[in-house]
Amino acid sequence: MRKIATLLAAALVLSACGTGTTPPGGAPAPESGQTRTIKHAMGETQVPASPQRVIVLDTDKLDSMFSLGMTPVGTAMASQSTKIPKYLGEGFQAVKPVGTLQEPDLDAIRALKPDLILGSKFRQEKFYDELSTIAPTVFTEKVGITWKENFLLDADALNKKAEAQALLDKYTQRATGLKRTSQKASIVRFMPDEIRVYGPESFSGIVLKDAGVPRPARQELADKSDKRFDKVSPERVQEVDGDVIFVSAYGEKAAQKQAETTAGPLWNKLTAVAAGRVYVVDDEIWMTGIGVTSANKILDDLEKHLTA
Repeated sequence: MRKIATLLAAALVLSACGTGTTPPGGAPAPESGQTRTIKHAMGETQVPASPQRVIVLDTDKLDSMFSLGMTPVGTAMASQSTKIPKYLGEGFQAVKPVGTLQEPDLDAIRALKPDLILGSKFRQEKFYDELSTIAPTVFTEKVGITWKENFLLDADALNKKAEAQALLDKYTQRATGLKRTSQKASIVRFMPDEIRVYGPESFSGIVLKDAGVPRPARQELADKSDKRFDKVSPERVQEVDGDVIFVSAYGEKAAQKQAETTAGPLWNKLTAVAAGRVYVVDDEIWMTGIGVTSANKILDDLEKHLTA
């Protein structure tokens, strides 16, 4: 009888070890009673109450985690960058790369054994089903224009929504309290193959609007359905002018294009150039940060460079 009891006990232990494992074709099941339901761009997902191994697939999610005092185990990288944004500090430099924003590396993601994946429908919709077999996956809908809503959704999945709301409130209070200026600020970004001016529905454009900074009429994009940005050819570079120009470059090839353009005669005829009010800013902050920490750093630049 003692031998039979021992065998039964061993069987029970093995049975218990089988609970909470990966269901056939599904994501690892969080332990019973320790999940929360998150509504997001792809539906509803049960996420761990306190996720510990998070992978992020867009740059705004990196900012979200940094802002909330968390560090992901892996991150997708912007296509023109092989490094973690410097403004996130040394602690983030050890985060493992898992492909690019457009092509996440599913094998690398799987190897890191995440318990939560944060991504974007705008960029990674076609990967959602397979990502969901690896770990609970939460997607935001758009990029940039909804950065505040995205931050709150990311934070909700991380069980830190109250903290996120407090950070947003603090940012809003700071932005609205900035000294108002009459200078119209132009936002220009050099890409490897084009020049862009950024409008009122881009991330940096929203931050300037929150701070009450006026924009040149050309960059209000009033006649455009997409008010994030518009393209300008080198021959039409006069269209990027303003009282002040904030300019950045996306990667090394774009920086070369910036150097060529800004050395040319058309650029040097711009009002802001003649007045010495062109400021090179960090592309990782103004363009790809897309979060409350980077937004506050943009406010730092506005305080430094704009006058009443």
